Amino acid sequence: MALGIESTMSLRIMHISTRLIHGGSQENTLLTCQGQRDRGHQVALVHGPIHGPEGSLASDVPAGIERMESPHLVRDPAPLREWRCERDLRRLIRDWKPDVVHTHSSKAGILGRRAAWAERARAVVHTVHGMPFHRHQAWPLRKLYVALERHAAKRCHALPVVSWSMRDQMLAAGVGTPEQYHLVRSGMEVNAFQKSIDSVATRAAYGLDPDHMVIGTVSRIADLKGHDDLLHAIAPLMRQDQRLRLLWVGDGWRKESRLSLARQLGIADRIVVTGMVGSSEIPALIQSCDLLVHPSYREGLPRVVVQAMLTGVPVVATDADGTREVCIPEKTGRLVPIGNVDALRSACQDHLDRPQLSQQFAEQAKELVRADFTQDAMVDALETLYAKLLA
Repeated sequence: MALGIESTMSLRIMHISTRLIHGGSQENTLLTCQGQRDRGHQVALVHGPIHGPEGSLASDVPAGIERMESPHLVRDPAPLREWRCERDLRRLIRDWKPDVVHTHSSKAGILGRRAAWAERARAVVHTVHGMPFHRHQAWPLRKLYVALERHAAKRCHALPVVSWSMRDQMLAAGVGTPEQYHLVRSGMEVNAFQKSIDSVATRAAYGLDPDHMVIGTVSRIADLKGHDDLLHAIAPLMRQDQRLRLLWVGDGWRKESRLSLARQLGIADRIVVTGMVGSSEIPALIQSCDLLVHPSYREGLPRVVVQAMLTGVPVVATDADGTREVCIPEKTGRLVPIGNVDALRSACQDHLDRPQLSQQFAEQAKELVRADFTQDAMVDALETLYAKLLA
């Protein structure tokens, strides 16, 4: 759609995201805001209330970004609040007058696109960070989300995706048209993950010794993240190898139930849970691991897998959505079926048995991801997309 602006001009860009908690989508959005600010654009970030054990990224919002909290933008279904939220978003858009409204996450994506379209925003963009509907949902809920996404796709100009898997699944469900989809990889602060860090000191801070074999996860401790599968997979290996330790970086609503399972399996005393940590601490914690395991049931394309690859740490991951686009079996990592505890155990054991092969995978993985997942590459791709929409 011809909308008429030179790509070199400063834009007013409003991002809308449901929850500013610790998570891949939120990190991606903050880095996008920062990169766009650095290119001379005026940037606003709208989000809903922040609460719970998943932490807050409010203090990480870069200087110069206008942050606005929409009190009715909540994750759980609430029809009255959703009506109020859309009304509030329309008012914010009307008052702030953005050239681009760019939404993130399911609830913000649906309401934000409706509001921006109703206010005739010049360009309406929605990034698909992860599938809003999936096979683990009850079918009535899945059917509802498919219908809502079909509706919302008709109210935006472009649908960037973090992986080709997102595009393929959305199109298969009848959401959007092929022309709306654009691959924009999730950007990272690559240099932070490639700096050499004293892993011995990082381990010591969490009670881990240099001779421990540390298997790490970095994610919210929540449903469909696979911490329970990892416990069942690793418990027999821990009984055989006293060096093994689990390092769980993160927090979440399911922490206590997962630790209860660990106690039942007799391995709770060999698990370290960091709780919520700042984004700046993640590179050192990943580097302190001998193996990064990501046993999730659903992902767009997991940032932590890419981050581990940037640090040179070997990866075992489940074949969830876009994960195999970076964790290529027998080339850049070990990929196992979702929910298959035996396969997960075998992959971890194979890493222990063949560390040289793991290092070979890690080196190939670093070469694969180091150029495509930079913050600059992500922001440049969005600049090109915005210019096309506003041309």
